[in-house]
Amino acid sequence: MAESSRRLRPEPRYGTRPTMKDVAARAGVGLKTVSRVVNGEPGVTPDTERRVQEAIEALGFRRNDSARVLRKGRTASIGLVIEDLADPFYGPLNRAVEEVARAHGALLINGSSAEDPEREQELVLALCARRVDGLIVVPAGHDHRYLEPEIKAGVATVFVDRPAGRIDADTVLSDSFGGARAGTAHLVAHGHRRVGFIGDQSMIHTAAERLRGYRAAMADAGLVIEPGWISLGTTDPDRVREAVAAMLDAPDPVTAIFAGNNRVSVTVVRVLAGRTRPVALVGFDDIELADLLDPGVTVVAQDASALGRTAAERLFQRLDGAADAPERVVLPTRLITRGSGELPPAR
Repeated sequence: MAESSRRLRPEPRYGTRPTMKDVAARAGVGLKTVSRVVNGEPGVTPDTERRVQEAIEALGFRRNDSARVLRKGRTASIGLVIEDLADPFYGPLNRAVEEVARAHGALLINGSSAEDPEREQELVLALCARRVDGLIVVPAGHDHRYLEPEIKAGVATVFVDRPAGRIDADTVLSDSFGGARAGTAHLVAHGHRRVGFIGDQSMIHTAAERLRGYRAAMADAGLVIEPGWISLGTTDPDRVREAVAAMLDAPDPVTAIFAGNNRVSVTVVRVLAGRTRPVALVGFDDIELADLLDPGVTVVAQDASALGRTAAERLFQRLDGAADAPERVVLPTRLITRGSGELPPAR
């Protein structure tokens, strides 16, 4: 019975990883010789190196970097915490950071905060516990003093897209204020006097800056903003649809809308597609297929790749010993006209 049960017992799916001792035994060499080959050190004959490499390949051996981390104090890894990996805006940013990290021989580890300050802190501290050399953070919270001990301990940190809260740190931003001001002014220049603004939650830095830019452009034109022309909240499609409907179905409806980010823009485009009266639209952030719609969607485009690249380059400057004061870099935006922002007010 015991023999039968042994025969039926499945083999373990996961075995133990081969060690340098295993490689040494298979190659018929000493442990120090394997260590030299694995770490690219001199003092090994070509024939011996060949035998060791054949043993490594046959066993599937992978170097364990934990000991090297303890010796050198560097892990050759950095962490990236963003709002949502599924958001198209963050894809190019993530890729740009990854490319800079790769050029510096570092591994990128990333995660999403889901716009939750507690989750952001949890992710950041988890990455620090894994001894990443540096961090790039799109902040969800407004108090980053929890990072002070980590920064003092040597974890280089750069904030991107939004500034840090209550600490002084390197920051890379897009010109949200200037871009929204230019986009709104563009609508005003095409004859619109009743321009609505639909944005993200007011506590988010970029949303607040874009609202400020909208207000500035309306003030520049001497236009008084009615209370119903501004709607802030989540980017949930149902919330945005209700906001658009309220603005367009009012007794004195808006003739143009400025959408505060890409997710808002997508919902606004869908709502306007079902309306017979044309409504002008400018969105902040470009959206996929915006140029193929009829009319094409006019946008204030920010360069997500440049944001990621600039933040990563600054991070590696810090890791290479740069000790100057924290800097704030603001990258310009660009107005791309495609037709929706150039529609005249409906008569």
